[in-house]
Parts: sequence; structure tokens; C-alpha cells
Amino acid sequence: MPRFNIHHITKYTYEGLVRDSANQIVLYPIKDEYQEVLCHDLYITGEPPVEIFRDYYGNEVGSFTHADPHTSLTIDSRIEVITKQRPPLNDTTDKAEQWRQLEDLRWQAPYIDYLKQEQFDSLGKVLETVCPDKARSQTPLEAAQQLKTYVFDRFKYIKGITSVETTLDEVWRLQAGVCQDFAHMLLVFLRQIQIPARYVSGYICPNRNGMRGESATHAWIEAYIPSNGWVGLDPTNNCIAGDLHVRLAVGRSFSDCSPVKGTYKGVAGQTLEVGVSVAYEAEQLVEDVTTTLVIQPASNGNADGSNSYRRYMEMMQQQQ
Repeated sequence: MPRFNIHHITKYTYEGLVRDSANQIVLYPIKDEYQEVLCHDLYITGEPPVEIFRDYYGNEVGSFTHADPHTSLTIDSRIEVITKQRPPLNDTTDKAEQWRQLEDLRWQAPYIDYLKQEQFDSLGKVLETVCPDKARSQTPLEAAQQLKTYVFDRFKYIKGITSVETTLDEVWRLQAGVCQDFAHMLLVFLRQIQIPARYVSGYICPNRNGMRGESATHAWIEAYIPSNGWVGLDPTNNCIAGDLHVRLAVGRSFSDCSPVKGTYKGVAGQTLEVGVSVAYEAEQLVEDVTTTLVIQPASNGNADGSNSYRRYMEMMQQQQ
């Protein structure tokens, strides 16, 4: 049972005074039989009270407002977590029976939400690759794993080539992206063959061979497979998500799982820095500030314009 220390910092530095910074954070690790949170310390500038609630997908979500005028805001999350190995996957049930079980789930909550496709004009081209009839010649688990490998093989992992505003059609055209894009493409494929699939936001922890997305926020998917439940599939690394993956939240897509988003009053430009460090218990955390970006104020002096761009930059920073 590996034990990890994870340090996730989000820091805003403003060019002038701002106030009434209202934020929503999804930085609370999932707690279940495969993930035990030993300690979670959260430090926020001004020490505002944080109201915690559960969203529609069962994620813990915090909300807070820093009302006083301020020139910087830091959200500092420090987690100690133990992950546990999952049981071996079971694929002995008759494949026709497994597909029948999936058919029965199509109109049941919460599976309905995890079968809805995002806007994707190139879906017809996807059908040439992912034919539902062809998929059903395999078990759901075999089909899901084959599609995971297809995304890994077909799409190049290139940091910075996409952003959160990049559409699925653009990713399909580029045949490249980062973990968020790999996850979204696999969601399209699985939902097309009627396998419920959900987006997962979290962290991936180091191993000897190295993994794409280490020491940063990471994304993968979970597919609902009969006799197994939700199975984690990481198309960025072409692996089954296991005890090296720490889950923060699940949802239909990235927008449901964004670690930090919010608004504030003020038109001052700002610099956003995001740093994530992941280490085994005995190792010393080494800070890794992933990116620094300077955001200019909206030209019309309207705070809403600045805030909408801030939200875009926040989301872009959170998945590498």
C-alpha cells in the first residue's frame, strides 16, 4: 500500500487591489476502499471559512470568499494518502450477457449522464474506427482496453498544443494533445459503443519507468464494466489505473472536475502560478511550478471580462 505526499499550490498575484474573491475548489481526494486520506491540510490567504458540500457526482467541493482587499491569493493543499491495489479484473462472464447488462443501464441514473456525447462533428469518422457491431465481438473489457491502446497509439502527447477551449474536433484533427485530451477522446469512443464512461481528475505518482503526467495534475477515465464496476483506464500511459493514481473527482468531462475556479471584483491584471509535487512518504517534496502566465485586464474595464479569462486560464493550468 503506497503512501504519498501531494502538495498542490495555486497562487494569484494581482497588479492592484482586488476584493470579493469567490472560489470553488475540488481538491478533496475521493475516500473509499481503495483510497485512504490520512491527512489533508488546506491553507488559504485570509483564512476564510470553507463550506464543503457534495456535488451531483459525489465529489467533495469547497467554496469560500475572501472579501477583504488583497493583492495575492494562495490556495495551498497538502495531502497524505494511502492507495490500495484493486482486485484482478474479472472477464469470465459471457460477453453477450455483459452487453445485455450494459443495455439495461442505458436509462438508469447515474449511467445516463456518462453515456451522453459531447458536441463532436467528426463523430461519423469515429464510427469508421469504432464500430459498435465490431466492438460486440469482444467483451466490454476487451473493447475498452483496445480503445485505450488505440488512443495511446494514434495521438501524440505534446504539452501546450491544446487548451481547455480546444474542441474535440480540433484534437481529432491535430491527433495530439495532453492527458485531458486523451481522456476526452476515449470517453467519446466508449460512449459510442454504449459503455458508460466518466472523466477522472487527480494525480499520478512516480514509478521506476516514468509516467506521462507525473508530478502534475492528471486525467484519465473510468469505464463501467459488468462484474467489475468502475475500471480506471489511463490512455495517456496505456495502462489500467491502479495504486499509482490518486483520484480527486469524477464527472462527465473536465468542466465537472476543475480543481480551482472562481471570480473576483477588480480589473487588475494578474499572474497565475500552479505547482504540484508528488512524492513517496520517505521522499522530500520538491516544488515544481508548472507555468507562469501574465493575464492582462479586460480592455472595457468590466470585471466580468477579466473573470471569464481568469477561469479559462485556471482551467488550462490544471491539466498538463
